[in-house]
Amino acid sequence: MNCDFDKVIDKYYPAGSRRRDIYMKHCRQVADKALAIARRKGLALDDDDIIAGAMLHDIGIALTDAPGIDCHGTLPYLCHGTAGADLLRREGVDERFARIAERHTGAGITADEVAASGLPLAVRDYLPETLLERLICYADKFYSKSGDMEEKPLERVIASMKKFTPATLQRFNALHEEFSQSPGERIVRPALASQLPESCDAATFFNL
Repeated sequence: MNCDFDKVIDKYYPAGSRRRDIYMKHCRQVADKALAIARRKGLALDDDDIIAGAMLHDIGIALTDAPGIDCHGTLPYLCHGTAGADLLRREGVDERFARIAERHTGAGITADEVAASGLPLAVRDYLPETLLERLICYADKFYSKSGDMEEKPLERVIASMKKFTPATLQRFNALHEEFSQSPGERIVRPALASQLPESCDAATFFNL
């Protein structure tokens, strides 16, 4: 299904702005990786859907207070997924892409994790469920919107997952098993901790 994602991006990411440059580079990186995975694995997904999902997954960052990436909204950065989903729904974008935005954060977030951590989200599950949602969520973990913006090695991705809950790492491991070239290679099993850390660098963990 075709999606006029350029029109939505243009509305919230003005041409010539640093915010747009960062956004477009990051989303294109995610799109390229997701397309490469889909083709290598022979996934039954449409290329246009993969591209649209990748290009819109972070649309909500424009509404957050993240001056380091030229976003000067009012919401906490952790709300960018749900804010982006709401934005896409208001813009009349297909619900499939709103769900990608809503569920790509970390390796997904459960209602229990929201409640335990006090994250500024409604207490419910935000887990990638469809094949397209899982693919974009996985590809996104390898790129940041700050720093050198180069692809992260798997070890760095795993390290960021380990900072959160054991279940987060388990969910990432499952995504890696599904989408990596060599399933099982370099997978790290979660430690025995069961609680969120009292302090967590959320911007780093959630791929700012």
